[in-house]
Amino acid sequence: MAEFPRRAGRPRDTAIDERALAAARTLLVERGFEATTIQAIAAHAGIHASAIYRRWPSRIELIEDAAFPDTTPLEVTPTGDLRRDLRRFVRAYVAIFGTPPARAAAAGVLAHHRSSTKHPSAAEELRMSARPQFREILRAAAPGSVDPALDPDDVFDLLIGAVWIRNSVASTPSRQRPLERIVDMIVRVLRPEPA
Repeated sequence: MAEFPRRAGRPRDTAIDERALAAARTLLVERGFEATTIQAIAAHAGIHASAIYRRWPSRIELIEDAAFPDTTPLEVTPTGDLRRDLRRFVRAYVAIFGTPPARAAAAGVLAHHRSSTKHPSAAEELRMSARPQFREILRAAAPGSVDPALDPDDVFDLLIGAVWIRNSVASTPSRQRPLERIVDMIVRVLRPEPA
């Protein structure tokens, strides 16, 4: 009797992945982080909760994939023009973290990771962080435009804090060009003090 090779099972239905991600995005924006549960996502997507658990180990991972689909670091190749590079960096950061689902998820995901006993390794954090790209921008800047006594991580934290507030809190309508104002502030912070 001839033996036939065993099939590994049905191929995974990628439409279920997309429906779950789309449902999570919708629920984040319409109902908020706390209401975006696996059961709510499953009901909204018209799929069974077990199908979600086969794809994501928890709701946090599903929410992260839905709200922050591109977890690779920012791709900003330094040109040596500090102001231009910072402007491109800020715009790229806002593009990733400024979407309605990302804004709705950010505080909850951050709170989860701060209270979690499982912390990402230093290598994992650096892989997902924009910190190395920021350091490259500073290294490529024209001589004399960046104070060597400044800690780049402190300036990065200042920059990300300003962008985070800009994304999370409704800004005053009278303030024009808020991203350009952030860039101006960071350029002034980086400038060496006169001798």
